[in-house]
Parts: sequence; structure tokens; C-alpha cells
Amino acid sequence: MPDRRQPDPSTDDNPFAAPPEGRPDQPWQPRQPQRPHDGGGAPSGPDREPEPGGPARWDPMDPVQRRARYAMLAGMWGFFFGIFGIPSVGLLLGALAMYWGISALRGRPATPADPEKGTPPQPGGLSALGPAARPQRAAAVSGLVSATLALMLAGTSYGLQLAYKDFYVCRDDALTQTAELQCNDLLPNNVVGNILRVQR
Repeated sequence: MPDRRQPDPSTDDNPFAAPPEGRPDQPWQPRQPQRPHDGGGAPSGPDREPEPGGPARWDPMDPVQRRARYAMLAGMWGFFFGIFGIPSVGLLLGALAMYWGISALRGRPATPADPEKGTPPQPGGLSALGPAARPQRAAAVSGLVSATLALMLAGTSYGLQLAYKDFYVCRDDALTQTAELQCNDLLPNNVVGNILRVQR
């Protein structure tokens, strides 16, 4: 009887190698990355420790994650429109960003365990997203901050228009540069007046 080749220990972890003779069939299990062991080798089989999952990706189908991104974008653009002197658009985008940011931070409600279906209780808020909660919380908070700035700029602009209504009406009705310069007499002699003053 010819001698059989003994299995090479280096191929024990090879998924394409033939199993040793006499080993019973085992169900398929996903391979886990190897990590250093105390003895210098890599444990295999049930003794191997599972590795944590990779970074969570953005799921556009999740309404909580969508609202966090909407809050960040709307707040940013609302702030820009407020700086560029378009308070109506800045006010709208700031209000939308505030709503989306708050609803994203509140997240979904917690659900109790269902013994009939065997489902465990699910946490509420952004913690229900698991690893994806941290970037979505950062996006929602940044959206709230930029929305607050956009609302402050819009409110300041509307407040100035109410406080110095005569100046704005005079400036809008002026037909010449000379008439527009005469509207500066309606402004107070302070920092605000110097900012709103029509330049020569």
C-alpha cells in the first residue's frame, strides 16, 4: 500500500485545500481575519475572536440620516444667503434646517421587545443607527449651528429694515445718485449708520 502524504500544517487554514482524511464534514462558516495570539500563532475555528465591523456607510433610504444631511446643507446655504443679503431665502432655509436638525437628533422612537417574533428591544434616537450615529449627529449639530446663524442674519436684516424704514424707502425711490446720497441724512451717526450709509 503506497504511503499517503501527510497533511501540511501550513495548509490547514487554506479554504481550497482538501480536508484531512477522516475529518467529518463541517458546515460553512465565514472566515474571520487573523489576529495575533499569545503563542505566536493565529487561532482558528471557534477560538478565533471576531473583528468589529468596518465604518458605517451613509444609507440614503434612512429618513433620520437624510434629515441630518438636509439640515447641514440647508443651514449652510441659508447662512450664505443671509451673508449675501437675501434674507427671505436665508430665513426659509434656516427654518428648514432647524426642523430637520431637531428631528434628526430626536431620531426614531424606541420599540419594545416582541416575544412572539423574538425581536429584541430597539433603542431610540440616533443610537438606533449604531456605528452610523456619530457622523449623523455631527451633521445634524452643524446644521443646527448654521441654521441659528442664518436665522440671526435674517432677523437682523428684517429688524434693520423696520428700524430704518424711512431710509430704505428713500433709497429705493431715489432716481439719481444725488437723491440716493441725500437719504444718508435719515441714518443715525453711529456704527450701524456708517454700515448702511450709501457710499459716494
